[in-house]
Parts: sequence; structure tokens; C-alpha cells
Amino acid sequence: MSEFQIPARLEYILDMPMASYELASLHAWNPDDRSLNIFVKETDPFTLHRHPVAQSTDCIRTKIGYTKGIHLWELNWNSRQRGTHAIIGVATDKSPLHCVGYQSLIGSNPESWGWDLGRNRACHNTKATNHPPPIYPKMLKQDEVFVVPDKFMMCLDMDEGTLSFLADGQYLGVAFRGLKGRKLHPIVSAVWGHCEITMRYVNGMDPNPLPLTDLCRRTIRQSVGKSRLNEIKKLNLPNSIKNFLLFKS
Repeated sequence: MSEFQIPARLEYILDMPMASYELASLHAWNPDDRSLNIFVKETDPFTLHRHPVAQSTDCIRTKIGYTKGIHLWELNWNSRQRGTHAIIGVATDKSPLHCVGYQSLIGSNPESWGWDLGRNRACHNTKATNHPPPIYPKMLKQDEVFVVPDKFMMCLDMDEGTLSFLADGQYLGVAFRGLKGRKLHPIVSAVWGHCEITMRYVNGMDPNPLPLTDLCRRTIRQSVGKSRLNEIKKLNLPNSIKNFLLFKS
């Protein structure tokens, strides 16, 4: 498979309905696992707010740490609220959540892996090497800059041991490999005062193979096309099958 070909299971999740509010809330930011300069909004469990504290880098992890399955989140991080060090990724529960000064905290140690949005770099254990982190997305040339949009997606596949991202409907390829055997939490690192970052769980799948009925549904929906899925209601089929094809059963 090509480095930039979207994996089949991720493609399947993208075709699924978004997780319910209740389910997504279980996968949201953890108000008890954060820098004290960050808080989770009371009215929105998916959105964090960072206090305007100078010379401080601050992180927050999610409630759940993942050891298996494939999981997808949608992020909304205003590009004008990122500042000099804006990083999103995953970490163990041993990774620090705060440091003095403005730093690329996520990915600076062996316990975290992060995409530096401003520098287009995939950072891991950077303090242990003198070499610059690899460019990400990998299709970028040395002098190219990729402006990460306000909305993008992150996919953690613990069965394959990979972390990847999507932006503007495009799969950007694998940022990190070799993550199997760990328990990892999504994590964000911010330096911008009053910045707000929203991350909502889209959906996920267990490592078990998909049932044949689900594979058939996926094939039919692909044949119909995303823009014409409502036409399924007009097909000469029993309502139970039409509901199944529309994820309503």
C-alpha cells in the first residue's frame, strides 16, 4: 500500500456516523490530568482554555489511554491561536504536562510523540539527538511549508502502532510508527494565552475483523457515492436493509 493511501479501516470510520455526545465525552480531555494553566470548559467537555501565563508551555491529556483499536478525533485549533509552539500527538502518563519557557514539550522526551504544526515536524525524543525531527507531512520538500488548517483530524491505530493525520479531506500519511505495546493518551501542548482547542472523538473500531454484512454495506455505500447516499431511501428494498445501509438500524 502506498504511504499516502488511506488505510481501509480508517476509511470505514470516516464513513460511519459520528459518535454520540455521551460516547465522545468518555474520550474527551481529562480535567484531572492537565497543567494548572489549562482548564476544560464546564459547558463543553471537548474544549480546553489556556490561561494567559507568560513563559510557560502547558499540556493536557485525554481521559482514556489506548492499547488497542483504531480511533479518530477531529480537532479545531484556530491558526491565529497557536503561537510559536503548537503540538498535537500522543503520550504515556509519564510525559510531563508543564515546563518553564516556550518549548516543543510533546515529542521532546521518550514518552511522547507530537506533530509540531508550525514547523511541520514529527517530534519524538528530540532532546536525545542533535538531528532535526523528520518533516511531516512527508510529501513536503525541504523548503515547502504546509499551513495546517483550523480543522484537521488525528488517527491513532494501536493495532498497527501508528499515528497519522488528515487535513482538508486528504490523508497525510503516517507520522509515527512503533507505538504498539504502550498505553497512549492524545495530548496537546499550547503556549498561546486564551487559546481554545476543541477535540471531539469521531469514532473507533476494535481490532476484530469486520462482519461480512458491514463490508457489504461499505461496498454499497462506496458504489452509491457520498453525495447520493440519501437516494438509498428510494431503492426498491425492504426498510430494514435501507436503514442498515444508512446506519439507522
